[in-house]
Amino acid sequence: MQDIREEIHIMTRRLGFLNRNCCQTGDIDLSPIQSHILYEIDRQHAPAMQQVAETLGTDITTFSRQVQSLIKLGMVRKTPNPADRRIQLLALTPEGKKTADDIDTEMNAYLRDVFAHLSQEDQAKVVESIRLFNGAMAKSDRCCTPFPG
Repeated sequence: MQDIREEIHIMTRRLGFLNRNCCQTGDIDLSPIQSHILYEIDRQHAPAMQQVAETLGTDITTFSRQVQSLIKLGMVRKTPNPADRRIQLLALTPEGKKTADDIDTEMNAYLRDVFAHLSQEDQAKVVESIRLFNGAMAKSDRCCTPFPG
């Protein structure tokens, strides 16, 4: 298990998940969580705040602070759900959509570059292995929960 843990640590570093700011667009630096929030809002098309927080495995208080920072940056807009005004819906502003698209373009270019160093067969193995690993993680009772103690 130690070997796989080491490989996951290396991959995490190489993907930039430990960087304070992972993405720069214009003169704005975004944190990894802000990048993930933009991605999920774009992917889910006007989701509720709670829905995105749950998808990301983030507590709503931390998530709300991050959304507020994205609102201040002019990237996200929050509006009450017409059916239930207690529920806040999230949407990307044009600037937020451009930023999400820019990040997506950069990440896809990075992954294309990385995958170019692998054969087609190895690329398929990596993708299948990631899918299998993600599926196994989803079945674990310990996934995304704090350690006891």
